[in-house]
Amino acid sequence: MLSDQRASVSTPLLSIDYETAGDPLGPAVVLMHGFPYDVRAYDEVAEIVGAAGARVVVPYLRGFGRTRFLADDTNRSGQQAALGRDLIDLLDALDIDQAVVAGYDWGGRAACIAAALFPDRVRGLVTVDGYNIQDIAHSATPAPPDWEKTYWYQYYFHSERGRIGLTENREALCGLLWRDWSPTWADAATAFTASAPSLHNPDFVDVVIHSYRHRFGLEAGDPRYDDLERRIAESPEITVPTVVIESGADGVAGGNPADDRQYFTGPYTHLVLPGIGHNVPQEDPGTFARAVLSLLDNERG
Repeated sequence: MLSDQRASVSTPLLSIDYETAGDPLGPAVVLMHGFPYDVRAYDEVAEIVGAAGARVVVPYLRGFGRTRFLADDTNRSGQQAALGRDLIDLLDALDIDQAVVAGYDWGGRAACIAAALFPDRVRGLVTVDGYNIQDIAHSATPAPPDWEKTYWYQYYFHSERGRIGLTENREALCGLLWRDWSPTWADAATAFTASAPSLHNPDFVDVVIHSYRHRFGLEAGDPRYDDLERRIAESPEITVPTVVIESGADGVAGGNPADDRQYFTGPYTHLVLPGIGHNVPQEDPGTFARAVLSLLDNERG
């Protein structure tokens, strides 16, 4: 279980709340949650990885839990460059030179961006569903209809009706997403209750709405991330050792992670988990933890 130690640390823009497990002097591992989840997704993973001697850090993303913006006038951006930069800023604030980074959904995107653009800071990467960096330039290209219907929430958030709906019905809406995205996970509804409080962060709605509008080119990004976004748009290769996890029963449709293979030019492992949905670390913590530990073993070897 996490919460061996709960703390916060200041970065240039945020006070990031995080939980830890394991040996504070061990090799660093940072576990990044997605939307609409929180650090509870990693309770069992952190216990396993921490017991192996790692220093495990699990932050609440911007807009979640007790993570807060330091200034009222900071853009409540949810764009991918912001998430990647937050991860690097967290490493800086904690004096972590290098870490194994792992994540899924938004957290997996942040981890991929950090690995691609700051490889000197990332010793290894675990990413669910492959190279999940957004190709914003081609965001208007339609997907197959059976994929598109699973993206309804994204299009909903493009409208003011969707913003109001997320504001007024955040637990009902996000609980529905949990169940839809993990259709084989019998404990999804129960597990959601432990993470639901994190959705009541005062910046949650603004960050989420901006994320889903920016990725479709419907809202401008925060200018402070323009250079990072330009670099991301070049589809940078990921050179660090990587484990790609493919969830075989994900309720959010998408391409085969194997199709992303060309973006990974370092040591590479691809795992397929039949019957596992979107929230991989919480649905199959043992496999996720072993993926992280395989990268730690490479470090020590």
